[in-house]
Amino acid sequence: MPPTPHVLVLGGTTEARELAEALAGRPGVRVTTSLAGRVARPGALPGDVRVGGFGGADKLADWLRRQHVDALVDATHPFAAAITANAARAAAATGVPAVVLRRPGWQPGPGDRWHPVPSLAAAAGLLPSLGRRVFLTTGRLGLAAFAHLADLHFVVRSVEPPDPPMPPRTEVLLARGPFTVAGETSLLREHRVDVLVTKDSGGEATAAKLTAARDLGLPVVVVRRPAVPEGVPVVAGVAQALRWLDLAVS
Repeated sequence: MPPTPHVLVLGGTTEARELAEALAGRPGVRVTTSLAGRVARPGALPGDVRVGGFGGADKLADWLRRQHVDALVDATHPFAAAITANAARAAAATGVPAVVLRRPGWQPGPGDRWHPVPSLAAAAGLLPSLGRRVFLTTGRLGLAAFAHLADLHFVVRSVEPPDPPMPPRTEVLLARGPFTVAGETSLLREHRVDVLVTKDSGGEATAAKLTAARDLGLPVVVVRRPAVPEGVPVVAGVAQALRWLDLAVS
């Protein structure tokens, strides 16, 4: 009997969960989902689950060898640049086939007032010229980039409470998507927001804020995604990832 194929999914996204569920439903496939551990109470996942970082590319490569991993799917957040780079290096070092699963990014439409920037620091530098009351939806890790903007008022939304440093005039909203256009419009009006800052995370769960900002005529600072490491294939959805895996572990 041939050995059971072992697939490692680097998770933390909706797509990672859907992929793990699809693989767990296949007979003769072992799936392990790895979570960074930044969310205190992640939902239950099928298959094996490990929590915590690997400690860099070399230690991830060691783990791939010890666990006899046959294929690696990096389905982390589009801005998890460090783990994506480490995964690409570990896969190259071990010869394990690897693919990046990334949901498509958002695209501006008619009426959008988008200001694309390459980093959180660039977003912070642009903000004073665009508004005074900021809806900041870039997650809880990275507020330090805005901490020096003492004259601006920030409404920060994140799943977990953020840690300092953060801007001195900050109001924190703890919430998890999906969100609705009506709810986002109400929030922007209630807090008198005049500029939105977001990362280009893609997906539908948090896209409503972009529609709300467009309807209200608000400028949106959009932090562009980091590039995927050269030479690593990219798929846009779970179905494509499954087709790639069929070839990789056949």
